[in-house]
Amino acid sequence: MLASKIKEIIKNGEGLQAEFKECRTAINKDIYDTVCSFLNRSGGELLLGVKDNCEITGIDKNYIGQIKKDFSTAINNPHKISPSFYLTIEEILIDGKNILYIYVPESSQVHRCNGKIFDRNEDGDFNVTDNTNLVTALYLRKQTIYSENKVYPYIGIEDLRPDLIERARKLAVNQKANHPWKNLDDFDLIKSAQLYLKDYQTGKEGFTLAAVLLLGKDNIILSVLPHFRTDAILRTKNLDRYDDRDDIRTNLIESYDRIMAFTQKHLPDPFFLEKDKRISVRDKIFREVASNILIHREFINAFPAKLIIEKNRVYTENSNKPHGHGLIDPDNFSPFPKNPVIARFFKEIGFADELGSGTRNLMKYVKIYSNNVPQLVEEDVFKMIIPLAEQATPQATPQDERTKKILEFCKMSKNREEIQIFLKLKDREYFRKEILNPLIEQGLLHPTIPDKFTSPKQKYFSKNKFKKQEG
Repeated sequence: MLASKIKEIIKNGEGLQAEFKECRTAINKDIYDTVCSFLNRSGGELLLGVKDNCEITGIDKNYIGQIKKDFSTAINNPHKISPSFYLTIEEILIDGKNILYIYVPESSQVHRCNGKIFDRNEDGDFNVTDNTNLVTALYLRKQTIYSENKVYPYIGIEDLRPDLIERARKLAVNQKANHPWKNLDDFDLIKSAQLYLKDYQTGKEGFTLAAVLLLGKDNIILSVLPHFRTDAILRTKNLDRYDDRDDIRTNLIESYDRIMAFTQKHLPDPFFLEKDKRISVRDKIFREVASNILIHREFINAFPAKLIIEKNRVYTENSNKPHGHGLIDPDNFSPFPKNPVIARFFKEIGFADELGSGTRNLMKYVKIYSNNVPQLVEEDVFKMIIPLAEQATPQATPQDERTKKILEFCKMSKNREEIQIFLKLKDREYFRKEILNPLIEQGLLHPTIPDKFTSPKQKYFSKNKFKKQEG
């Protein structure tokens, strides 16, 4: 669990990838220097409410909300951290004291804090802005480690698709009405997304591999990466070959659309309510799967990404630069961005969430979808295994007289009040939580207006005549 992990960090003390700040009632100003240096070096973990000597002082609970708000505001301000980087801050109780935990991953970009470049060593954060050799080495290391930053100086804006740029702009504005991309022209939007960089080995500037993969024309993508493809396969009857297939060789945005369409075509979507709102658990799961296949992938490797739907599971593979080996423990892992620029772009347009939240969502919704746990395996080829529920007999009959009566009564659609009167029940909340919602979740009752569950015109009906289950 996270609490035990944090205790271990405190026990080991500060170092290259750990920093403590007291922050009892306000946030330390130098915290952003540390965030910048972690981003630029190897990432790290920041604990607020802990002294340098490892003493847990905690944060005054009356100030936690303001500290979290101040941090989020500053970290998303490009004048503070540039380019900006989205981080989450978690509240943890350790030995009865509140501390705040911030995981900062290594970034593929070189970041500045208040216009200065910070790097990290065992002694802390240090300003390297005026040290040309160290700054150049920092840029070169980033470009060597992260292939998404490879610069193509001879690719022009005409090699990118203006319709995709416009779509990305609209999607970003849908996420946040005052999004900075709203009023930027195409080239400035691309630069804002860190898709146009300088190559510090050649001195040339140009669009990056990430720009080509996200926004490029298909012929340009395949010219740069002839091996690039994502293979979506259905293999439930013909186990030697396949029953259906989509060979996807296009930009990452439309690749995402096609992966989602393939899963929607071939996988069931049982009715489910979350806080009285209908959601697609299937789409929640495969949104994470699709973004994982496309974001956390070593594109230079010729190994094709695969999504294979089998009878009892969905299985994915994609090439990987592993930062560990074996089965991932969701309760004790540090998420690592394989392509941070692409990941950030996906987050801006609403195709992905904050780093680390995807795994938590996957665990949550697979449990609901198939009453099982997904497996994520970190190796040279990253693998995901999503168990599928066994196909049950349609409209399985519970042995309950009241349910029989409701389903028979609702062969013609009825509203909530009519069903309550029929059952002679006065307590609306009890009826909704204990009777109506469970029947809907089991697929026994169906709303007449499924997209507006709280509509005053909503009614419910049973599709098939209620039959006694054979013993």
